Amino acid sequence: MEKESVIVLDFGGQYNQLIARRVRECNVYCEVKPYTMSLEEIKKINPKGIIFTGGPNSVYDEKSPHYDKAIFELGIPILGICYGSQLMAWSLGGTVETAPTSEYGHTEVEVDTEDTLFEGVSKTTVCWMSHTDYIAKAPQGFRVTAHTPVCPVAAMSCPERKLYATQFHPEVMHTAEGMKMLSNFVYKVCGCHGDWKMSSFVETTIAQLRERIGNGKVLCALSGGVDSSVAAVLLSKAIGKQLTCVFVDHGLLRKNEGDEVEAVFGPNGSYELNFIRVNAQQRYYEKLKGVTEPEAKRMIIGEEFIRVFEEEARKIGAVDYLVQGTIYPDVIESGLGKSAVIKSHHNVGGLPDVVDFKEIVEPLRMLFKDEVRKVGLELGIPDYLVYRQPFPGPGLGIRIIGEVTEEKVKIVQEADYIYREEIAKAGLDKGLGQYFAALTNMRSVGVMGDFRTYDYAIALRAVNTSDFMTADAAQLPWEVLGKVTNRIVNEVKGVNRVMYDCTGKPPATIEFE
Repeated sequence: MEKESVIVLDFGGQYNQLIARRVRECNVYCEVKPYTMSLEEIKKINPKGIIFTGGPNSVYDEKSPHYDKAIFELGIPILGICYGSQLMAWSLGGTVETAPTSEYGHTEVEVDTEDTLFEGVSKTTVCWMSHTDYIAKAPQGFRVTAHTPVCPVAAMSCPERKLYATQFHPEVMHTAEGMKMLSNFVYKVCGCHGDWKMSSFVETTIAQLRERIGNGKVLCALSGGVDSSVAAVLLSKAIGKQLTCVFVDHGLLRKNEGDEVEAVFGPNGSYELNFIRVNAQQRYYEKLKGVTEPEAKRMIIGEEFIRVFEEEARKIGAVDYLVQGTIYPDVIESGLGKSAVIKSHHNVGGLPDVVDFKEIVEPLRMLFKDEVRKVGLELGIPDYLVYRQPFPGPGLGIRIIGEVTEEKVKIVQEADYIYREEIAKAGLDKGLGQYFAALTNMRSVGVMGDFRTYDYAIALRAVNTSDFMTADAAQLPWEVLGKVTNRIVNEVKGVNRVMYDCTGKPPATIEFE
């Protein structure tokens, strides 16, 4: 770690990397470490601050993760969040119990604005709660700095020892003034100056990749999406012609996308890459025949990706490394450590047991989508590529509910193309986090030209999000939705109904499967 840094000790929470990302937004380098990291290792790093994450356990359970109480005597500022706050209280003599009333979601919290952590924060502020246990009594020397009607210690602090804790999650976007709180901790409690920039990540990562790969041959899984494109350019800067990019057209891409990817990265494109396009459409359709379960589809698509890469690797000779554009939301949803599996991503949970590569390289694994875009801009990738609509590796396979067929792919391609075209015409494309059309498995009766129809329903999705961990459904203008609906039912054969998805994340995921 260079210069000043903050470390996040992970006790099993799903938001561990999100905390690190928020600290990095304050221009302070931050990295997640396991709670098993020793005191001696922490002393060697000499961080400016430490943050304890949340987690699913109860601190009074002997099997739950704990830490040596000596960490509180290091003189390093510590912020405990959720489970981390309870761990701090429990370790220092406070009382943690099962809460009479659990709190989940948006909660109004009364805070003490005299406390350093809450300087500049509204006295009543909306925070994101997610707990079944609570701190019933703060340890000696601590004062309560926030509460709710059912949570007596929503925050506490001991400024003399630079120890702070919040029962709520300041790192998530639903905590209205969470960034202000984290900034207060980083700057006013830890005394950081903010000397880290994304350019530091780019320089360090390129140097690390050169050292790690040496003279090895590298195969990059290039989908043409934002993540894999940034990963490809990052690798090309590091190792040049040692890199071969393989683009698999699995027949589950958006309309015209295969040709667009080849135009950018192929022989006549902007980058000096060894580029191979594999047209495997029918191979995928055969593999997915009769498969309806979402996880099964993801696993099949993921395994076929790897098998195609293995085949291409054998053609070009011995390949040491496989590069993928995996980013952090992919990792956490596929299950990291003791986190729950939400859905497997083809480049994380979908990997087969046997892979014919020495090692898999994922240079963007700990970044969020907007951080990946910043990396792309640092690398000089054009804006239109960097801000391209996110597209999952399994492609339209997870935007088609139920069995995937060539006919269904064509339906959703056409509907999605119309939707994206009208969004762009309305000037809404830059402000949305993600938007797309999906094909439901529902067929319903309709009427067209005085004739009865029995066709599919298209579902439109648009969300606002910065990190893809949480998202709100976008409130699109009705006239835009009306125009999209009219065009789809008139121009796309096999569709007689269009719906709009108003669900946020959570409880839904951004993709349908």
